[in-house]
Amino acid sequence: MSHPLPFRQIGDFQITALSDGNMAASLDLLSGIEKADADIIQYRAGIDRPGDIHINCYLIRGRGRVILVDAGAGPLNNVGGQLTANLAAAGVSPDDVDSVLLTHCHPDHIGGLLDPEKQPVFKRADIILHPLEAQHWQDDKKLNIANERGQRNFRLVRQTLHAYARKVRFFNGDKIAEGILPVWLPGHTPGHTGFRIDSDDQCLLIWGDIVHYPHIQSAQPAVSILFDTDPAQAEETRKSIMEKAVSEKLLIAGMHLSQAGFASVLRDGSGYRISYAEK
Repeated sequence: MSHPLPFRQIGDFQITALSDGNMAASLDLLSGIEKADADIIQYRAGIDRPGDIHINCYLIRGRGRVILVDAGAGPLNNVGGQLTANLAAAGVSPDDVDSVLLTHCHPDHIGGLLDPEKQPVFKRADIILHPLEAQHWQDDKKLNIANERGQRNFRLVRQTLHAYARKVRFFNGDKIAEGILPVWLPGHTPGHTGFRIDSDDQCLLIWGDIVHYPHIQSAQPAVSILFDTDPAQAEETRKSIMEKAVSEKLLIAGMHLSQAGFASVLRDGSGYRISYAEK
């Protein structure tokens, strides 16, 4: 029996969490915490595969728009790849999507933009990202000093942006649509961006990759992951957005939250706690 997809209604917008599945990873990717301590946090949170990272994408529908936020890992390396099926379960075909908003350009966020033949999956959609993100991945100096995995990432980003070349648009700080604003959250990557949806006095923040291991990095926001371009800036951004989430009682959506898709952030001692939101 299939479970209904988790969603929230924020005024005129319905936001649906679309799981792309799990990425096999390791708590060794973290710095600023002993692996044994990280294991304990995961164990106490009831997570049976403590090193895995879950991948979410989000579908925003309302006011005549069909917007996808991130596209998962796609057919890459047997990671994830469940987005297409979950999009269909939500009653949406790739051709229905008018815009794909990118939080950033790591492979588990853009892998689903191209099919196995490297052709665009979302043929009618604009691809919208932060200009600093595009600059970062188009920078040959950065490409040349990247390690082998990093160079693969650079090539994938360039290939993807080239395939969608006529459809690529950049945020300029203005609203994407009435009620949807980009929020620059730098550190994980230079152009890492969240999306704030405000409608009828309700608010949801899709915060991208503020956390990869939600329970660990909320309890200890100083913990960073190997994929952070600027770990110090990522930590500063994580702390400030978590504080904002607590003080404004924001509903949070994140690309590496659990399949539940939506959460609140609560203050807990010197750190915070992720509480998966009940409807």
